[in-house]
Amino acid sequence: MTATTDTTSTTDTTGLHGAHDLVVVGAGIVGLAVARELLHRHPRLKLVVVDKEQQVGRHQTGHNSGVIHAGIYYQPGSLKARLCVEGAAALFDYCERKEIAFDRCGKVIVALSDAELGRLDELERRGRANGVPGLRRLDAAGLREVEPHAAGVAALHSPNTAIVDFPAVARGLADDVVAAGGRLALGREVTGVERGSGGGVVLRDADGGGIGARRVVFCAGLWADRLARAAGADPDPRIVPFRGQYMTLAPQARSLVKGLIYPVPDPSLPFLGVHLTKHVSGEVWAGPSALLVGARDAYRLGRLRGADLADTLGWPGTWRVMARYWRSGLDEIRLAASRAAFARACAQYVPQLRPEDLLPGQAGVRAQAVSRDGRLVDDFVFSDAPGELHVRNAPSPAATSALAIAGMIADRAEEALSLAR
Repeated sequence: MTATTDTTSTTDTTGLHGAHDLVVVGAGIVGLAVARELLHRHPRLKLVVVDKEQQVGRHQTGHNSGVIHAGIYYQPGSLKARLCVEGAAALFDYCERKEIAFDRCGKVIVALSDAELGRLDELERRGRANGVPGLRRLDAAGLREVEPHAAGVAALHSPNTAIVDFPAVARGLADDVVAAGGRLALGREVTGVERGSGGGVVLRDADGGGIGARRVVFCAGLWADRLARAAGADPDPRIVPFRGQYMTLAPQARSLVKGLIYPVPDPSLPFLGVHLTKHVSGEVWAGPSALLVGARDAYRLGRLRGADLADTLGWPGTWRVMARYWRSGLDEIRLAASRAAFARACAQYVPQLRPEDLLPGQAGVRAQAVSRDGRLVDDFVFSDAPGELHVRNAPSPAATSALAIAGMIADRAEEALSLAR
């Protein structure tokens, strides 16, 4: 069955003021996967997924590169390593069953000089330890066989890395939730969290209404910290929004890239650097940049929201990040401001690329969790209270890992919220 749900048609707001067994806040890919998993485990749950947008997957799910990562980057034995490899395998199986198209176009991680070979060695060690399928080391000639227009002294080739339409996956998950007896309540923004009578939770919405629930799982992505604070949780960590701007290659330049071409990443940063990515639309994307912005939905660069800006600038960790990474910040500003600089960054890996080959493309906003001490949080963070579980940080590769992450969050929800009883 192909995932073709019109998400607005599945929205059901009748009876929302009554008590529900479980409310999932957030209809991104993680929230929908969690709802689907919990309904599979507990078919009698009276469950509703609430989101402020009129469509599922509106934010990070719908504004990413569309890459199904293979699991190369993560420390062996870590949660992210296991969830990425398991999640990718589960996602391939899910897409085949739901007839959602994907393309195992493969990826090369390219070392430009001998100075990067040590880091490439470490990535190869991690990838093999994590069980990444088909991983192989390439010399310069081998790189040109896979990507004829790429330049570098060596590379890692991951043939199992793929691309997919993540919004289509989210729509498929929404189908599953509804088919299992759950409901979607879209266009309902949760603005407050209160304790209800009898130990329940009342979610206040932007219209002044309330949604009653015995238990709530918050998977709110870019707004995760705000809802956690509204519920009385520790303000640490805070979500600080980073805007990633992509460019697209002009049609005459698309043949220069066959699959995915990535740099050897800087291990001190959670970002993977500017890369070239084949997209399921047939386009080739270049980027993204990573620019601190003044709105959590700053898909347009000039967008500012007072509450978002106040949250960012009022957080001590923001200033510590800027002090620590100011050189990287200047580089990102240069990329965001200059197409020529963007082209130079890309041309390190594909020398034939020129500024005129780059056209404006999509932008996304990353929900980067930042601790009070200025640490860029790169692991899962949860907090809980009676009747509540908050997913405070579900970092990349969250989309790839969503089905595996859902199992982990469902386990945590069963323990924290006593769903197994």
